[in-house]
This record gives sequence, C-alpha cells and structure tokens, in this order.
Amino acid sequence: MSQTLTETQPRAAETATVEHWIDGASVAGDSDRSGPVYNPALGVEQKRVRFASTEDVDLAVQAAARAFPAWRDTSIAKRQQVMFAFRELLNARTGELAAILTSEHGKVTSDAAGEIARGLEVVELACAMPGYTKGEYSENVSTGIDVYTTRQPVGVVGIISPFNFPAMVPLWFFPLAIATGNTVVLKPSEKDPSAAVWLAKLMQEAGLPDGVLNVVHGDKVAVDALLHHPIVRSISFVGSTPIAQYIYSTATANGKRVQALGGAKNHMLVLPDADLDLAADAAVNAGFGSAGERCMAISAVLAVDSIADEFVAKVAERMSRLKIGDGTRGCDMGPLITREHRDKVAGYLDVAATDGAAVVVDGRDPEVDGEPDGFWLGPTLVDKVPTSSAVYRDEIFGPVLSVVRVDGYEDGLDLINSSRYGNGTAIFTNDGGAARRFQREVTVGMVGINVPIPVPVAYHSFGGWKDSLFGDAKAYGPRGFDFFTQEKAITSRWLDPSHGGLNLGFPQHD
Repeated sequence: MSQTLTETQPRAAETATVEHWIDGASVAGDSDRSGPVYNPALGVEQKRVRFASTEDVDLAVQAAARAFPAWRDTSIAKRQQVMFAFRELLNARTGELAAILTSEHGKVTSDAAGEIARGLEVVELACAMPGYTKGEYSENVSTGIDVYTTRQPVGVVGIISPFNFPAMVPLWFFPLAIATGNTVVLKPSEKDPSAAVWLAKLMQEAGLPDGVLNVVHGDKVAVDALLHHPIVRSISFVGSTPIAQYIYSTATANGKRVQALGGAKNHMLVLPDADLDLAADAAVNAGFGSAGERCMAISAVLAVDSIADEFVAKVAERMSRLKIGDGTRGCDMGPLITREHRDKVAGYLDVAATDGAAVVVDGRDPEVDGEPDGFWLGPTLVDKVPTSSAVYRDEIFGPVLSVVRVDGYEDGLDLINSSRYGNGTAIFTNDGGAARRFQREVTVGMVGINVPIPVPVAYHSFGGWKDSLFGDAKAYGPRGFDFFTQEKAITSRWLDPSHGGLNLGFPQHD
C-alpha cells in the first residue's frame, strides 16, 4: 500500500460513504465532491459515494502500473488459481451480492441473482484463458527459420461500467483482463457503486495481489482522467450511444484501443404463424425485466396486422398479473434507478398520446408492494405507435413496450434495418425458412429466433452493429481475449552444429 494514500475509517454517526479501492485498501482521496446513492424502492438516500479527482484517478493508475510487471510475469497456472478461487467465492456468496444490487439498483432479487449468474459465466471463461491465448507456430518458413506468435497483456486497462448491471458488466471485462495478465482501474456507475468494491475485495480474498484491480468512483472528471491518462492502454465501456461515441473518439485520439458498446432500440418481429402465447410471454419478460433498464430489452414489437389485436390483448392480460414493488418482497418488477429517470420515462406517455398512439396499459400510477416514495413506474403498453414518434425512435430505457403494426415480413425487416441501432433483435415464427432468411438479412449484431433476449453465452462474444457498437471490439468470448492481449510475432533461426562451434565427434576430412 502506497504511503501517499489516505485510508479512512467509517464513523458511526455519519452517513455511510462508498470509498475508492486503490492498491488493496479503501481510500478517501483528496476530492471533497460526492454524490447520493439511493435505495430506489424507498426513495431515500442511503449512502454517499466519493467522486474522484484527476489526482485520485492517477493514484489508482499508478498503483496498477506498479503491480503490472509482477502480475504480467506471474505464471498462467497461478493466475488460473486466483480465478478459480474467485469463481468459488462468488458462487458461494451470490446472495450477498444480490442484496447489494437490489438495495442500490432496485431490481428484484431473482433478477439480481440472474445478473450475477451471467457474470459468473465469464469468470468461468476466464479460468479457461490458456486455451484462448495460445500462439501459433510455423516451422521452416525459410531454410532453418521458424516463425511463432505469442499473446501478451496490454498493460493498465480502464473499465467504465453502467448503472443497469453493476455486477454483470464489470464481470464481462475484468476477469478476462486480469486472467490475461493486465491490471485494471474500474470506474463503476456512481448511482450504484458498492457492487464494484465488493467484487474487488472478493478478488483480494481469492489471492489477487494488491494493485491489480482498483476501483475509482465519480462522474465525467473520473472518466476523462482515464481517457486521457497516458499509462492507460485500453478502455472498455458500456452505456448510451452518445457517451459511447464520446468514449470512442476521445480514447482513440489518445492512442488507446477501445471497446465502446452503445445504446439500442431492440425490435421483435411477430409473424402471423407465431405461437402468440410464447410471443406474448417473451414480450413481457423482455420488455419489463429489470424495469426495462437494459440495452437488450425488447422495446418495440412489430406485430403483423392480422394478429396484432390478439397479440396486444395477450400481452395486456399478462401485464395485469405482474406484481410491482420492493425487490426484497418477491415482486416481479422493481422501481427505476432515480426519481429523475422515472419522470423522464413517464413523460414519454404524454408524447405517445400527442402523437396519436393508444396507451393500452398506463404504468404511471401503479399499485405497488412498497413504500410510496419509491421511484415507481409500472409496466406500460403503447399500441399503434407511429414510427415518427419519439416513443418509437428513442431509447427510453424503462418499462415501456411499444407496438408498431406492420403489413408483413418485408415491412418489419425494413423498419429494423432502417434503425440507427443494431444491438439485438428477435423474430417469432414457426416458419424455418422465414427465420433463416431473417437471420441473414437483418442488420443487427445479435439475433434471436423465438428467443427474445439473444445475449450470447460467455464463449461467444457480445456486441451490436451500427450505433450500438463503436470500433470492432466486442465484449467477452474470443474477442474479449483478443482485446486484452496483443500479438507478438517472432522469427527465429538457430544455427545447426554443422555450421561450426564445438564438435566432440571423430575428426573427418572433407
């Protein structure tokens, strides 16, 4: 632990403060700025979180830089042991982390557990790192000359993660980065920061050396400090499209490699031959899980006219059964992250009415199992949404499901392909030919066939097209290993003993 860092001890009479985690210890830093951390189900501030200064970020980067040489040179076997130990600890203590997610994000405990399970898949992938980072060997490319490649860590890497998945998204990145020999500075969302620190402490418990994983909190000041820091070699980001564009352009201008995953407006096309009960279940699950605050949520259903009325009725009936409330009370859907975000999402219902859409289910005054001051907005269904409306065009990022009526397959495909976003999409049909055509023709990076949220498993990579991904570096899977390593090609020649040198054989005359 560097002697230049100031450690802090909590004081019982004060509101709890979420501190930075630098070089293996809690650190207050030198900034006097902080922000609120709410319990969204109660509508009250429960903690404060430190906002890092540029100097605080530099302390974390310097700690990571000091730790890098030793961690880079640590054997693959030892790095694997740390990741296996972390996997076991995380699996055993999922409930503890899920409670943190529910208290700061608001998602129900089952949803929080599901988030952790998907993150755990990437930890397990990181344990398989040796098989993904082997080089290649070509013998005798020229007389007596061999060429082979190795994959080596990048160095100090920065990770900037969003509020909607405070455990899963960091787990998409730092296990692969660490397993491949890099050191990390993680900047989680200031809205729900505790999960990141909890994970860092668990990594320490698993045997990770101090300084390999550091956590700094804050806002744009901390983000910009990472983007401009000359020691930081790469940036991994998940968030909205405007910020992803900013991250990508700023970081690449500073010579960094970048993973920048942006926003989405995911469509689900329902054809007349689809199983409408399956499709309705899928639309509700994909539209309202995690209160719609996820980049892979289905937010626009394209229903063919001939089955649209029946489909909308089935969705509305299922929505009436959803229980809204505190995530600790066995509810189906919790609150939104902040009051401001709740109000912004609710405002789209006025836009829908002005634009001539039909609000079938209005979630603005829900019956909830929870405190009245929580940031509540119930599941909302809007039918006959014009494609010119902001309700259709914008990434609302809340529990608002829009239905757009289309003439058929071609009309639906054209709408999806004309969207600026290309993250995820789905088609519901029992026609294999239509499904195969759709998967080939749709200009979206992740496609579901009768699967509403086509998030790939950990050993396939995650990422969209168009304004949903900047650059070409997807998250986790094989592309994740590629991103956190750099290839080195070595051309080698060793002289044969016949060319000279010691020779203990019997002398021969030419």
